[in-house]
Amino acid sequence: MKMKTKNIFEDIPSEIPKEFIENLLVQKNIRIERIISKGQYSAPGFWYDQDKNEWVILLEGEAVLLFENESKKINLRSGDFINIPAHVKHRVEWTSPGKKTIWLAIFY
Repeated sequence: MKMKTKNIFEDIPSEIPKEFIENLLVQKNIRIERIISKGQYSAPGFWYDQDKNEWVILLEGEAVLLFENESKKINLRSGDFINIPAHVKHRVEWTSPGKKTIWLAIFY
């Protein structure tokens, strides 16, 4: 088998009119995604309610998360990570509009 490497910061679309999501690895009990935002955020009234736990790290840029029944927003900057248990409702309130925000999300 020939092994191939990729770089998380390469092959990014030059225009990002909507959030770009790419599966990097999909196996039985784990999915790893690269998510690229540029000013995108959750639609008004929309909450993620996922069946799997999600560990996410912000590799580049800035973002703000909000969890249902929480009044304090969570500001994320490059290097920050958080574990979100399954069925904990959350939303993306804001991402940097002028530059790329690169997320690495691991669903398990």
